[in-house]
Amino acid sequence: MNQAHLHLLFNHFPVIGTILCLLLLLFALLRKSDELKRASLGGLVLISLLTIPAYLTGEPAEEVVENLPGVSKALIEAHEEAALVAFIALGLTGALALVGLIWFRKRTTLPTWLTAAALLLTSVSVGLMARTGNLGGEIRHTEIRAGAAANTPGGGTDEKKDQKHEDEERKESR
Repeated sequence: MNQAHLHLLFNHFPVIGTILCLLLLLFALLRKSDELKRASLGGLVLISLLTIPAYLTGEPAEEVVENLPGVSKALIEAHEEAALVAFIALGLTGALALVGLIWFRKRTTLPTWLTAAALLLTSVSVGLMARTGNLGGEIRHTEIRAGAAANTPGGGTDEKKDQKHEDEERKESR
């Protein structure tokens, strides 16, 4: 197992975990359940902690893959920059969730502002984690890259065929 493998193992927790915690928090609000709010806040604290090894294994993973064929350093940099922003956002979300858990130790309900802030920060974190995960996937999965053309059975790519078709149309219009 190398550093890239470790990074791939850890990076799914923050991406999937934030989505699950957001859904649980929304369900808790719908059900008006303080116990489910507590569970979602606890999940956010845990997920924010699991983000640390995901983030810290990124740089060593980069060293493993940066010279592989088809790997773009620009894609790695974009992923790295997005990961930092997502890491900070989820860290703030986890800190707020911890404040909420501490609040729950002394009181039975969360104040509306704290619930709203947790919902907002979790939603932002979900978006940032999804973007980071997608950019990370683009590093080795050419099929999900923006503007990627799938190979067609007849050889060549759709882009090449589209260009050929446009060229033929120009000739016919003359």
